[in-house]
Amino acid sequence: MKKALVISYYWPPSGGAGVQRWLKFVKYLRGFNWEPVLFCPANPEYPETDNSLFSDVPANLEVIKLPIWEPYSAYKKLLGQKKEDKISAAFLSEKKKNKTLEGISVWIRGNLFIPDARKFWIKPAAKYLRNYLETHPADVIISTGPPHTTHLIAMSVAASTGIPWLADFRDPWTNIDFYRDLRLSGWADRRHHKLEREVLQKADAVCVISNSMAEDFNRICPRAYNVITNGFDHGDTGNLNQATADTKFSLAHIGTLAGNRNPVTIWKALQNLLADYPALANDLEIKLVGKVDHTVISSLNESGLGSFVRKIDYMPHDQVVMCQQQSQVLMLIINNTPNSKMILTGKFFEYLAARRPILCLGPADGDAAAILNETQAGLLAGFDDVETMQKHILQYYNLFRQGNLVVDSRNIEKYSRKKLTGELAKLLDKLTDKKGV
Repeated sequence: MKKALVISYYWPPSGGAGVQRWLKFVKYLRGFNWEPVLFCPANPEYPETDNSLFSDVPANLEVIKLPIWEPYSAYKKLLGQKKEDKISAAFLSEKKKNKTLEGISVWIRGNLFIPDARKFWIKPAAKYLRNYLETHPADVIISTGPPHTTHLIAMSVAASTGIPWLADFRDPWTNIDFYRDLRLSGWADRRHHKLEREVLQKADAVCVISNSMAEDFNRICPRAYNVITNGFDHGDTGNLNQATADTKFSLAHIGTLAGNRNPVTIWKALQNLLADYPALANDLEIKLVGKVDHTVISSLNESGLGSFVRKIDYMPHDQVVMCQQQSQVLMLIINNTPNSKMILTGKFFEYLAARRPILCLGPADGDAAAILNETQAGLLAGFDDVETMQKHILQYYNLFRQGNLVVDSRNIEKYSRKKLTGELAKLLDKLTDKKGV
């Protein structure tokens, strides 16, 4: 087998969305004549842990771990947090914080830690991997980000070894939804853009998760971009017939719900429907699984929906899959940010595999909308379109009352993790055969 060295910050027991893409690629790569070797930090600051994910790690996989120093202990002291408190991604805050201290910490993060708070891992990791590769040769180096520190490690190692390098982007860099919240100085902004262009120019191949992300990167650095979406794993879905549907009309959101994804349009639509259809009050349940920003909870309470909320802080991934299949409706909420068209989360594809109706709030011309239309797996309303959202929820509710709330989705097999790994393997074969990508 050919050997692929994969540099990733996230690896089990890390929970959350960041670990899923490459955990699944690594799970299936051997079936396509590629042996992965995983390089990750020994002592990372993960937002969540999920030991159930170890079941997806292939037997006898070589996992190399190197200690990392991250400045989060100082960050926690500044904000008065405990040592064991978790650091949430995307500026999510479950409790109100001191705005002055939070502003200082954000400025420090954006201007002093470039490209991110894992920057102190770059030099020791690159040095370690150069020495490792002298006695353990690899055919390709793969970096997956964010954090984009992984790309800078790979860029250094590839430059000194001549090994082909694939840079995989699960999210954008300077066009990520919270980039404008980093309070960057002009110098810091230029530095971020410079490093981004350098990675895009020097990588032998670049992989992204959506067509719109490829178009966006092409404006930054014109070149060929390979689109391999996220997906779902048949190994996770189990027997769909074993899931017992919720007795309530449950609208479920699975995963992190940050402030910039607060679906006020859905809350307003529900508020209107409750006024017009009193029976809904006996059936409705708003199920939120994962971390939820305090502004979302405040918005629900202000809309008179607090009593309908069932909040579950965190669920291991194996239980999440069952929860998706049991829910009556799955809420897919796209970030209402300038990059909304390119957002295509891994959760979306798990929703498809659950074969429950999807209720999407997002742009009608985005990548998620295109796949939703292609698969006929759900309904979409624009960010501010309360009237359409209200019609969609009422349509689903009437079907629920009739005992006929089902979805006849189609064309979803192309998004299976195993099939997508086959596409990745073809890309790696081209890259190592020097046929060009």
